[in-house]
Amino acid sequence: MSYSTYCAVEIIMFVTGLICFFALYFIPAGYGKLIDKKWGFAFNNKIAWILMECPTLIVMIYLLCALNYEHRPVRVLLAFFFIAHYIQRTFVFPFLLKGKSKMPLTIVLMGMIFNTINAFLIGLWIFYFSPAEMYERSWLFDPRFIVGTILFFAGMLINIRSDAYIRSLRPAGDSKHYYPSRGMYRYITSANYFGELVEWLGFAVLTWSLPGFLFVFWTACNLVPRADAIYKKYAEIFPDETARYKPKRIIPFLY
Repeated sequence: MSYSTYCAVEIIMFVTGLICFFALYFIPAGYGKLIDKKWGFAFNNKIAWILMECPTLIVMIYLLCALNYEHRPVRVLLAFFFIAHYIQRTFVFPFLLKGKSKMPLTIVLMGMIFNTINAFLIGLWIFYFSPAEMYERSWLFDPRFIVGTILFFAGMLINIRSDAYIRSLRPAGDSKHYYPSRGMYRYITSANYFGELVEWLGFAVLTWSLPGFLFVFWTACNLVPRADAIYKKYAEIFPDETARYKPKRIIPFLY
């Protein structure tokens, strides 16, 4: 892929993200708490998550294998930040899910397409298009790498712990929804999404890359409207709790 083509794909992704941001405020993605039969055929949630997330690992591992990385250890380390998240999302998170939820095939296919393109954009930047002198060993001591690493792991911890808390509210075999009020959920109704935003902001900072920040932008375009829909869902189902705690949607004290 030429660099001009690479940049064109980034522009297309940016515009598509904007369109999705506004569209999702009117048509929430129909899975999880917002499952909707209008999205068509749906199947096992665990299998759906594995299929949706695994293209990222396949692409990044392919790029790793195609690269002569003997003299590029820092670039490999940056890739492993990315890979670590998707190992958890592909091989751990799906098997922790409770209940018999389903996910529409349409959403799975859209997720697979996005994850494939995004992994190529990030992988190609790290391994091929970034300046040759950028990711030397000195990068590990750069304030951007240090601050980004702290944000990345803080966000990952918030995301994983928030997901675990939500699961703990539901007994085995139960498919009901319960109001979360501990941890970050005391302040926002989508604490897991907040953690993911922080995590990918950290990745963008530690790589200091346009595709990294584009990924944060896309994550926000997807999760912010969804957090709004979940907030409204909680307000409808749990009006007393919502009035008592007065949580925000996805960013503590702000939105």
